[in-house]
Amino acid sequence: MPANILIVDDEPNIVISLEFLMAQNGLNPFIARSGEQAIDHLEKQIPDLILLDVMLPNRSGFDILQYIRRSERLKNIKVVMLTARGREQDISKGMDLGADAYVTKPFSTRDLIKKVKELTQREP
Repeated sequence: MPANILIVDDEPNIVISLEFLMAQNGLNPFIARSGEQAIDHLEKQIPDLILLDVMLPNRSGFDILQYIRRSERLKNIKVVMLTARGREQDISKGMDLGADAYVTKPFSTRDLIKKVKELTQREP
């Protein structure tokens, strides 16, 4: 069964590229284009992994990450911050809030898929 990946990003070109990349690699992508849409999705379905942008309409990716880590029901979801915010303080903040990985844009698709597959590996 393919891993469910929630892509949370408001940039249409990034969303299209990530959706295609995930599907091409045997993963099952879902899309949220804002922080509120991400929360709505998480209330209905728990993904295996979230690709989470920092700069979003309504709520920042950091806010969403805090929401996930504080929720007993959601806290074990793997979260990869995928953002143009690459300053050391942003990376530290993301990791301190509980991100499993922090990837800056532009990114290597090969490295991103490798990280996603590594984080979504299920025990046999």
